[in-house]
Amino acid sequence: MPAPRWLARFNRYATNRILGPLAPRLPGFGMVIHTGRRSGHVYRTPVNVFRTRGGYVIALTYGPNSEWVRNVRASGGCTLVTRGKTLRLSRPRLIHDERRRLVPAPVAVILGILHVSDFLELDLDDARS
Repeated sequence: MPAPRWLARFNRYATNRILGPLAPRLPGFGMVIHTGRRSGHVYRTPVNVFRTRGGYVIALTYGPNSEWVRNVRASGGCTLVTRGKTLRLSRPRLIHDERRRLVPAPVAVILGILHVSDFLELDLDDARS
């Protein structure tokens, strides 16, 4: 079971304000830039992100029904800023993996403690932002 929604709300208003400016530069973190499905507003969401063979995988700490995940899936992709690079990602796919094979072993242990088993895998587009 992912982290509770009350924690997501707390993080949105407190933790994300601190982590937000650091996320695009820190290893294992990034900033997903996505557009609201209904509002058309551009949002920035800090995430735990890891490189895969053809793109990136994002740990869905609050589950696959988070608004930002729904936005990215509806639009078919997003922009990711990570380690100082701005990248365009596409073809989002939900993955449920209780063994957490797509993330580094130390991260998999922490995600296991938090009961996080859902991930969003995206492909790296050839055309970079």
